[in-house]
Amino acid sequence: MITAIVLVHTAADRIPEAAQAIADLDGVSEVYSCAGDVDLIAIVKVPEHEELADVIAGRLSKVDGVLRTDTHIAFRSYSRADTEATFAVGLE
Repeated sequence: MITAIVLVHTAADRIPEAAQAIADLDGVSEVYSCAGDVDLIAIVKVPEHEELADVIAGRLSKVDGVLRTDTHIAFRSYSRADTEATFAVGLE
């Protein structure tokens, strides 16, 4: 699975509507409204790299209110749950 973190800049008056429209797209697993330099952060998960263009450039960037996006591809995931699961193997 390929994960992309998409920083989304939107028109200020369209943030809630854009967030919901993005969340409804196939391939988008989560959308966060946040403070800071960007308005929304979308997590896109697809099985193949070619699908990123379809989801991000083909659909997400065309959502009403989206002004621009900045996409970051994740290489590896780190989380406490993953680490704990690794060390808990065979302890049951």
